[in-house]
Amino acid sequence: MENVALQLYSIKELTSRDFLGTLKKVAEIGYDGVEFAGYFGTSAAQLKRALDEYGLRAAGSHIGMPDLVERLEEMIEYSLVIGSPYIICPGIPEELRENADSYKRAAEIFDRMGERCKEQGLRFGYHNHGFEFQKHDGLTGLELLASNTRPEHMFLELDTYWAEYAGFRAADWIESFKDRCRILHIKDMKSEQDKRNTEIGSGILDFKAITAAGKRGGVEWYTVEQEEYEIPQLESIETSLSFLRQIL
Repeated sequence: MENVALQLYSIKELTSRDFLGTLKKVAEIGYDGVEFAGYFGTSAAQLKRALDEYGLRAAGSHIGMPDLVERLEEMIEYSLVIGSPYIICPGIPEELRENADSYKRAAEIFDRMGERCKEQGLRFGYHNHGFEFQKHDGLTGLELLASNTRPEHMFLELDTYWAEYAGFRAADWIESFKDRCRILHIKDMKSEQDKRNTEIGSGILDFKAITAAGKRGGVEWYTVEQEEYEIPQLESIETSLSFLRQIL
């Protein structure tokens, strides 16, 4: 069975109030793992005990650029203790995405980070939004990042929603980067006219094609992310999981 995780940013209001209690609820809903967006002051040892107790796996951590630059060793150590194999940068600041040269500077930074993560038995990845699909000197920002980093130093966590938001077909990008796409962010869109995020299976993205491309490419985690809600958050993430399980 394919691995399905929840990006905990989806329920950040709940995790900020009761981090470990919310993890237990996510496990009870049926997710295999969780991708972190902060640890809320929890020690690595305490978090590891909770994950083991709840039967959840650590499926990566989103760590912002400032912390990656200033505290990479600390972040690596934390990941090793909780058994998380991935450190993922969730985006880059404007000054590193203004043109092709700035993307190349970002890639140089990422390649060094990825090399250090590899030395410690971890893998470093990058998560896209919409701006990385803008072209600079004939290549998208995402292509510039990929072509200027070594595959063993940086994988791509392709966000399906943002690829489609930018006007592309997510499945095509998975095929293009099949040697680099290790994790997919599974997010749906209401319609071409209403681009709000919605529960998986309730919108217009072709997740059968997306997951089929992911399987061909050896994707390791299908990670649900939800940012906008019209129903209670836990009900929403359960609805998304149920649909994803059916097609996987």
